Amino acid sequence: MSGMVEGLFFNNRVRMWRAETRMSQNELADTVGVSRQTISSIENLQFVPSARLALLICLALNKTFEDVFFFDKKPAQPGKA
Repeated sequence: MSGMVEGLFFNNRVRMWRAETRMSQNELADTVGVSRQTISSIENLQFVPSARLALLICLALNKTFEDVFFFDKKPAQPGKA
């Protein structure tokens, strides 16, 4: 199993979708019940959300999990998806 996930990085498009919906970090944070700093940390790839929080973010952004969160073979640069 480890061979299949070795070298994969968990990335997200939270910032992109949040900007598209014109939602501030504060608004998204309030909607999903976390701090603005948590949203910032997720967007900057410093924090991986729990499955529950990831789902709440997807629901708040009206996107599927696959639209927002994904694995990639190379690390993403924060703020770029």
